[in-house]
Amino acid sequence: MTTFQGIPAGAFEFYQELQENNTREWWQENKDRYQTLVREPFLALLAELEPRFGPGKIFRPNRDIRFSQDKSPYKTAQGAFASVQEGVGFYLQVSADGLLVGGGYHSHTPAQLARYRNSVDASGTGESLRHIVEAVAAAGFMVEGEKLKTVPRGYPQDHPRAELLKHKSLSAATDLGQPAWLATPAALQEIAALWDELRPLVDWVGRHAAP
Repeated sequence: MTTFQGIPAGAFEFYQELQENNTREWWQENKDRYQTLVREPFLALLAELEPRFGPGKIFRPNRDIRFSQDKSPYKTAQGAFASVQEGVGFYLQVSADGLLVGGGYHSHTPAQLARYRNSVDASGTGESLRHIVEAVAAAGFMVEGEKLKTVPRGYPQDHPRAELLKHKSLSAATDLGQPAWLATPAALQEIAALWDELRPLVDWVGRHAAP
C-alpha cells in the first residue's frame, strides 16, 4: 500500500470537470486521473487511519440511476466510511467544493430507533448525548440526520430533549473547502484530529443506536 501523501488539488479539478462532462465517454478518457488523484489517495489514507478508527471503504463512483430521473452515470463526489460497527463510523467526502469530514450513524431499523429513543428519553444517557451534541456544534460541526417534524408518538411534545427524539439518524459534519494542508501528508493528522472530535458522538450512537 502506498504511503499517504495528501489529497492532490487535481482531485477537486477532476470533480469540477466531471460536473460539466458527466458521461461514460468522458469517464473512460479520464479514468486514470480518478485512480491517481482520488481513489489511490483515499485508499492510502483509510489504511493509515484504520488502526484508530476502524476499517474503511470507499464508495462506488457509479450512481444507481434505475429509479432516478437524473441519468448522470457518475457521482460528483467521492465518499469513504470508516466503520466502528455496522452503520456507525466516520465519513470523508471530496468534491469540487473540497473536503467534508463527518461521523455518526445513518441506518435506522425499527429496533435501532427504539433503542435510540429509549436512550434519549432516559435522563442519564439522554443528557450525555445532549452535552455531546452541544460540544460538537460548538466545535463547528453541523448536526445533521433524518428527522421527524414532530416528537414521535409516545413522548411528550415538551420533552427536554425533544429535538434529539425527532432524529431517525444522527451525524455531524463540517465542510473544510480546500485547506493548504490537504495536499500534504499533514492531512492525515488533521483529519484524524477532526474524527477524534466526533468520537464521543460516534461512540454514543455505537452504544445506544447500533445493532
